[in-house]
Amino acid sequence: MERVNDGGPAPSALSGAGGPRGLSGPRGLSGLGGALADALAPVAAGSTADFSVAVLEPGSGATGSHGDGSYATASVVKVGILAALLLGAQDEGRRLTAQERSYAGVMIERSDNDAATALWGPIGGAKGLEAALGRLGLTDTHADDRGRWGLTHTTASDQLALLRAVFLDGSPLGAPAQAYLRTLMGRVIAGQTWGISAAADGTGAGTRLKNGWMPRDATGLWVVNSIGEVTANGRPCLIAVLSEGSTDREGGVALVEEVARTAVAATAAHASG
Repeated sequence: MERVNDGGPAPSALSGAGGPRGLSGPRGLSGLGGALADALAPVAAGSTADFSVAVLEPGSGATGSHGDGSYATASVVKVGILAALLLGAQDEGRRLTAQERSYAGVMIERSDNDAATALWGPIGGAKGLEAALGRLGLTDTHADDRGRWGLTHTTASDQLALLRAVFLDGSPLGAPAQAYLRTLMGRVIAGQTWGISAAADGTGAGTRLKNGWMPRDATGLWVVNSIGEVTANGRPCLIAVLSEGSTDREGGVALVEEVARTAVAATAAHASG
């Protein structure tokens, strides 16, 4: 099984506040895909790793993606695992148990692998995850059928769909479930707050994210991913960055952060242009 490793480089400040905005409304402004491609071309040219990004600025409706590959999720799948658990609890008309909340907290805030494994069975494993994520609008995310949750494969566009379900109104997730997920994503421990936070204003206060990172056993090359919400140029922005092929974790983190900064800047410029 692939190793899903915890830890990370230097932190940035986080807080978890704010409520959801509309899931419906403007779906995008024309031409952002081309703007992202142009902006990210130098990043791609300077890296031997592959990456994909999807971004949405809910206020303006500016949205787009660059790259359409499928990537191993590593620990970003933990957001999907918790979303599936919360959907199941909603269906049953109940709150999470104290044990489930304990697992959920350390799974998101500390990226605890044992907690994710403990919740994998209760959500129904691979089939349960795919069914729940399908209800949230994900169409191209496929779980590993041998129970290796970190080897779930997804696209940046699917991860953006998951973020829409967590952060915006009109989601199958009820408001309490959304708020719970957002709160945990705003409490990620120091050392795991890198990634999309690089695109945020100032210290990154208000960023809510989940990162994933692991070396592939077959190649030794790294999967490094980051998804969540940042405030950039004074506006909330949802963004998912997936990558694979970096020679080490630090290089993968640097790539993800450069992609996030570039994509958010291009989105802001397009929205105001």
